[in-house]
Amino acid sequence: MNTQYNPAITELLNEMQLSSLEQARQYCLSHHIDAQALVLDTQPIAFESAAEAYTLGAALAIYRGATTAEQAALIIGEGLQAVTKPGSVAHQRQVGLGHGALAARLLNEQSQCFAFLAGHESFAAAEGAIKIALNVNKSRHSPLKVILNGLGKDAAYLISRINGFTYVRTQYDYQTGELHEVERRQFSQGPRSDILCYGADDVREGVAIMHKEQVDVSITGNSTNPTRFQHPVAGIYKAERNRLGLPYFSVASGGGTGRTLHPDNVAAGPASYGMTDTLGRMHADAQFAGSSSVPAHVAMMGFIGMGNNPMVGATVALAVAVAQREAKAA
Repeated sequence: MNTQYNPAITELLNEMQLSSLEQARQYCLSHHIDAQALVLDTQPIAFESAAEAYTLGAALAIYRGATTAEQAALIIGEGLQAVTKPGSVAHQRQVGLGHGALAARLLNEQSQCFAFLAGHESFAAAEGAIKIALNVNKSRHSPLKVILNGLGKDAAYLISRINGFTYVRTQYDYQTGELHEVERRQFSQGPRSDILCYGADDVREGVAIMHKEQVDVSITGNSTNPTRFQHPVAGIYKAERNRLGLPYFSVASGGGTGRTLHPDNVAAGPASYGMTDTLGRMHADAQFAGSSSVPAHVAMMGFIGMGNNPMVGATVALAVAVAQREAKAA
């Protein structure tokens, strides 16, 4: 990445009295932080730009003396924001700051349950969930519950089995509006088994699952069935939580120039461009840009090459690592 074309990167490097991203990397390594390794461990197909951005953010958090993971997350978000392309969708939405704010919220004790809300259970959601589960509770007094909620009970079972999650099979009673848990199967021991993976038949069951787990923070995917599941679930759940006087922070992952839906989904052909973007704006407290899973789609929005869902896990994990750096040094 050439800092010559992005003054925001140069400004942060100057603050730290560094002249290049390579110097920032060496600075992080001297404090036992390897952002590049953490990024690639979270999503192996992430681009080099993601490693550079997280290195910048980590260096900044170390330099400013962040002592808690929540503080570190917000500062890392400043580093991520600096690498957004000026004038791009990501820059205008302040997506970098948004990722920092979301990670900080997950590290805050007031948040109790975080949901990856996807059109179907996906490996990108699993990547993000695993990284959060393995790291977030290192800096919390009360554990954060992490769940996956998407269409398809078979898909949820498969993702659970492959990743070592706990599969929860539910049945929704459409006459009474009650949700019944009919099976719970644990596929591993340890932190991965604490991740609960649900598969829903439709929106009503998806909303009921959100209520069952008392989700107070979620991020939607945008790739599969966004008009049929995740955006309607988030919107309806938010309205119902508001009526109950309960907090809910909704994040929409994806959307922006160049994103579309299959014409069969909206019967609009080329006019469907931006439809996912519009849906996200209807319920989101923060909106990211590009794909929840595909690095190239996020890069297209003027950001880094890493899926939004894995990015959530990476930001949390790096913030925790920065906060614990002194312990590592000892």
